[in-house]
Amino acid sequence: MHGNQPLGIAVIGTGRMGADHVRRIDRVISGARVAAVADTDAERANAVAAGIDGCTAHTDPAAAMAVAGVDAVLIASPGPAHEAALLAAFELDLPVLCEKPLTPDAASALRVVEAEQALGHRRIQVGFMRRYDTEYVRLKALLGTGQLGRPLMLHNRHRNVASSPFFTSSMLITDSVSHEVDVTRWLLGHEITAVTVLAPDSSAGAPDGLRDPQFVVLETDGGALSDVEIFVNCGFGYQVQAEVVCERGTARVGDGHHLVTHTAGRWGGTITQDWTERFAQAYDDELRAWVDTTRRGGVDGPSAWDGYAAAAVCEAGVRALQEGCRVPVELAEKPALYR
Repeated sequence: MHGNQPLGIAVIGTGRMGADHVRRIDRVISGARVAAVADTDAERANAVAAGIDGCTAHTDPAAAMAVAGVDAVLIASPGPAHEAALLAAFELDLPVLCEKPLTPDAASALRVVEAEQALGHRRIQVGFMRRYDTEYVRLKALLGTGQLGRPLMLHNRHRNVASSPFFTSSMLITDSVSHEVDVTRWLLGHEITAVTVLAPDSSAGAPDGLRDPQFVVLETDGGALSDVEIFVNCGFGYQVQAEVVCERGTARVGDGHHLVTHTAGRWGGTITQDWTERFAQAYDDELRAWVDTTRRGGVDGPSAWDGYAAAAVCEAGVRALQEGCRVPVELAEKPALYR
């Protein structure tokens, strides 16, 4: 990128998430353009690229990154493909916004952390978009003032209308609770040291064999507890809520009472139905902040270490679910690059 030219972005993965980011770059935020897209499905990549001036379509992520005018990379492909794409971006020393998960497991995430260390500077921001949600930002700021005292407990609720057909019991943790793992670490400023997962009898609305809902307890090195109710087939709406209980008060976000009506002897409102509606502002602000920071030559936001820590906690959580016991979280020593 030179002067005031827009940041040229290669978007890797053009499924629902990737296509939404392409729309966001092309129509919502300023200072950036979609220079290339890549997807294993050539027809889908071509369809997304069509109508965007100067955007080329590819099936190979590395080829999209190598296009002239590409200054940065946004990875929105499935998690198992992330490591290879990240290493390809490192080869070109390109800044990256990588949707979560950084990678699907702790070992591969640690390899990415080590590869970034070898570069000698940060290149990755991980897409934990709740850090950009207005309500969560305010909650983080309030906790930072200290006026409520030390956080003791964090209660989280995460509900989806219905799960995808391919969803497994482990994915409730790796694909959903991973957000609360990052929220816990970010809001409290603690590392998570152990995970316990309890599961009641599955809801009648859950597909056969899916353990849904689940109740996850996260212990932290700061002496606080964080719990997560994850219910991916609740049937009525998409809800993400958090309440921090502190020594001198509590604070809660996510009630979603944007519009309440009173009519015909009844009162009520509506419940959002998916994440694209609930976190639209957060995704916009996340991408806007990444573009602005990247244009200035910086890297900010959730780091590769945050992605690795989340992967390690989720790995322990899957074990806790499968084995029915409390599982300690094993983390490598945190490198100086991320301190």
